[in-house]
Amino acid sequence: MLPKIETERLILRLIEDKDIHDFYEFARLPNIGPLAGWKPHVNEKETKIMIKMFRDKIRFGQLGVFAIVLKETNKMIGTIELHSYTKDHKAELGFCLNPEYWNQGYATEAAKTIIVWGFDVLNLKRIEAYTYLENEASQKVLEKANLIFEGIKRKGYLAYDGGIHDVKVYSITNEDFYNLVRKNGIK
Repeated sequence: MLPKIETERLILRLIEDKDIHDFYEFARLPNIGPLAGWKPHVNEKETKIMIKMFRDKIRFGQLGVFAIVLKETNKMIGTIELHSYTKDHKAELGFCLNPEYWNQGYATEAAKTIIVWGFDVLNLKRIEAYTYLENEASQKVLEKANLIFEGIKRKGYLAYDGGIHDVKVYSITNEDFYNLVRKNGIK
């Protein structure tokens, strides 16, 4: 079960059925799902199915998906997860945010918090992330969260529509995190 984690402005908690309306609000947009690896939702029924799928990840040995919730309004504005999890080794950071809340630091705040949880609680050795080459917004979030650009993985991602894409690879290791981030007080 995922913990409930609070930051200055956010609550990160397991995604729930009550998040359907807020999730659908941005999951239906044509510029959101495809960058996160899924097709835009055509109705709230598809959103409900995805929430069930996200919650079912726990039954299959994965961690599950956090809802990113604004403390001030209790509105779910995005999702974040460590997926492709291998116990005591590595996981992949993935996130998605309602565009109404872009450029306000929410994705970076959530990412930094999940990275701390990944290293301090899950004892990971590596957290990695992939973005499409053109997804500059996510790349900026990863850089602000102290991940290091490693290179381009050619034909590294098979999308929901069958398209094969080159992706940028970013990572942070436990040595990076503890020796550089913590030692230098970088947050």
